[in-house]
Amino acid sequence: MTEAKTIYNFSKSSKIDEWKIVNDEVMGGMSLGIIQINSEGSGVFSGHVSLDNNGGFCLVRHDLDCIVVEDYSSFEIRMKGDGKKYQFRCKSSDHQRHSYIYTFSSGKDWKVITIPFKKMEPYFRGDSLKMPNYQGDFLAQVAILIGNNKEEDFSLEVDYIKLK
Repeated sequence: MTEAKTIYNFSKSSKIDEWKIVNDEVMGGMSLGIIQINSEGSGVFSGHVSLDNNGGFCLVRHDLDCIVVEDYSSFEIRMKGDGKKYQFRCKSSDHQRHSYIYTFSSGKDWKVITIPFKKMEPYFRGDSLKMPNYQGDFLAQVAILIGNNKEEDFSLEVDYIKLK
């Protein structure tokens, strides 16, 4: 069995500029998401999702030098949140337009979730694609998105993201 590989481990010394925010303003929306490190060293993705001007999502992403992940079968994330639904997303290549997504619910207490590659479905701009689920060959990006078709404040703390 292959040993777990850390994709990102948040800490007080994390370089938060390694994460990029993409709000719905790219299509005219008014949502506002931010990423910061809290006093415990966790990454905190928080903000407000607005439905104004056809908006409705906030996303934070981390681009990687493309790595081979064929020896792994899932992602593991340690997090706690606000009880809302989020999407974990990944891309196999930096040229890939679609993302593979998995929806999860956050809880108020720390928990570890496991996301099997085979359960990550291909989507592009909210539309399901008729393609195979994530094959777990290469990994070039991980991201977290909130977009529950309603106006809401949100906050999700992340400790780490690993390959298992």
